[in-house]
Amino acid sequence: MTVFYGYERPDGSVGVRNHLLVLTPMDCSIEPARKIAVQVEGAVAVTQHHGCGFDWMVANTLIGTGRNPNVAGVLLVGLGCESLTCEVLAEGIQPTGKPVETLVIQEEGGSVRTTEKGVKILRKMAEEISELKREPFPLSKLMLAVECGGSDATSGLAANPAVGVAADMLVDEGGTVVFGETQEMTGTQHVLARRAVDAGVAEAIHAMIGRQELRMRAAGIDSRFMSKGNVEGGLTTIEEKSLGAIRKGGTRPIQGVLGTGREGFDYPSRPGLWLQDGTGWDVPSVTGMVAAGAQVVAFTTGRGSTTGHAIAPVLKVTGNPGTYSRMVDNMDVNAGAILDGSETLHSVGEGIFRDVVEVASGRMTKAEVLGYHDFIVYKTSGLAERLLEVCPPEALRGGRGRSSEAALEPGF
Repeated sequence: MTVFYGYERPDGSVGVRNHLLVLTPMDCSIEPARKIAVQVEGAVAVTQHHGCGFDWMVANTLIGTGRNPNVAGVLLVGLGCESLTCEVLAEGIQPTGKPVETLVIQEEGGSVRTTEKGVKILRKMAEEISELKREPFPLSKLMLAVECGGSDATSGLAANPAVGVAADMLVDEGGTVVFGETQEMTGTQHVLARRAVDAGVAEAIHAMIGRQELRMRAAGIDSRFMSKGNVEGGLTTIEEKSLGAIRKGGTRPIQGVLGTGREGFDYPSRPGLWLQDGTGWDVPSVTGMVAAGAQVVAFTTGRGSTTGHAIAPVLKVTGNPGTYSRMVDNMDVNAGAILDGSETLHSVGEGIFRDVVEVASGRMTKAEVLGYHDFIVYKTSGLAERLLEVCPPEALRGGRGRSSEAALEPGF
């Protein structure tokens, strides 16, 4: 049995990193939070940029981030007049049993006093978690998120299938794999639904992708939209891109669809392969899957991406040998060896599986070495979502779609 070495949390979950998270409910308090985090090794500060109004979609993503096993302790820093309060976030995180402390700047007497007190709290947490030692755990305790960004023709030919081999190997060992980017499943509903464990899951897959297509039409965006980099990288249609993108999830049965909306944020209820109904934007997509519990991310990129994450190690895989040589400081795995014939798909996939286990056991990724702590919370428009419920689909089929990247309006 393959094992990885991680840190057991009070709720029985296992972290692969020992981060202290300074979490603010909105960006008005992020600067004091950053000043606190920078003074304590292993601490990182994150926030969201959708304002201070209460929204469960935002709150649930922040709560999920705090609940992630890679976080050993949480310090919440609020301003004091926001509607999305520290108390709401603390209530969601506390059931994990990890230490959760709260500071409110207006109540503490300003940012200087808050910073001083926050540093003391974090240093105490750091002392406590320094006693934790890595122990062996079965891969049933590991959840891998798979993501693609900056795709080109080599992504579907090499990188995504190789990551899919690793995903299958993890699932076969009792682990969990999740992939999202609903927009990039366009045209593959029938393929994915055939892999559903039951009719209900198949129906949920069709509904998830169909709803995303309606969002695109409602925004006036061509559902066949691809980015400039995708086109220049040799991809010709969204269906071609999607058929390549879904290969990073491997071939095992799909257990269900994880929601991320206001009606609830879902976590995998059992091991296996899961889909997440998430955005196609790379950083918030990764943030959503990490909020659902993923401790490690495998990120494929043909054109080249520098993305990391605030609390989860991101293993960068490229199927393009040229990209690997040009961006070796950012790339962890050269899956382009499949295309030049020096390795087989299976051997590269096995190597990625071993990389995932080693990263889970403490090996740093290139993004971690560079200190990249990307973090963005995605939010749909609540009004638009409600309108989609009452507008008949045929009413959204008449407008001409835009093909410019500028057509991607925030909130859809």
